[in-house]
Amino acid sequence: MPPTSSPPFLVAIAGGSGSGKSTFTRELIGLFPPGTFALVDLDSYYHSQPGITYENIGTANFDNPDALDFDLLRTHLEELRSGRPIASPVYDFATHLRQPHTKSIHPAPVILVDGVLLLSHPALAASFDLRIFVDAPADLRLIRRLERDLVERGRAVESTLRQYLATVRNQHAEFVEPAKQTAHLVVHNDRPGQAADAIRRLVEFALRLPRLPLRPDQRGFGP
Repeated sequence: MPPTSSPPFLVAIAGGSGSGKSTFTRELIGLFPPGTFALVDLDSYYHSQPGITYENIGTANFDNPDALDFDLLRTHLEELRSGRPIASPVYDFATHLRQPHTKSIHPAPVILVDGVLLLSHPALAASFDLRIFVDAPADLRLIRRLERDLVERGRAVESTLRQYLATVRNQHAEFVEPAKQTAHLVVHNDRPGQAADAIRRLVEFALRLPRLPLRPDQRGFGP
């Protein structure tokens, strides 16, 4: 794919685990023609953790910024912004290891990056043209996390709850919730369809005006 004619518009979609980020992202992508977006998943950039097993996973801390390779992510986003494709890592949550193969991601007019801790890294957060925080009540986030871990990752209820109490809850309070204050827009995930349509209008406007100078006080966009 040839380089894009102007630098891509870089959008962060952050929020707590189970807040509905991925659903919101899919809805937003579905409102535009194919090829508008390239999607980068922060979860792909976890460091390998070979010592993690099914028995001790509840003690692992995946919710601290140190668990993620932000340096590689920043390099990859710079490459995409320069019009060059990247070889994104592929992380396996069953083995907690990066796979030997990679995923090719090509530049697009809008680069979407989805991840819990995106805004917890100040230098990375500052590089985004638009920072969106998807918010949801704690009980709803926990229910969604349980559903995901049981259905998609083969976890037991006890293991998920143990991990939630040991790391997820306190790391959310320390790293995720404070980062909400740096977001340009907070989407309250009660009726995500309306929120995604509102963001669509903003992205359409931003594509006509690259590097739109949004202010951190422009919050509350959504239902």
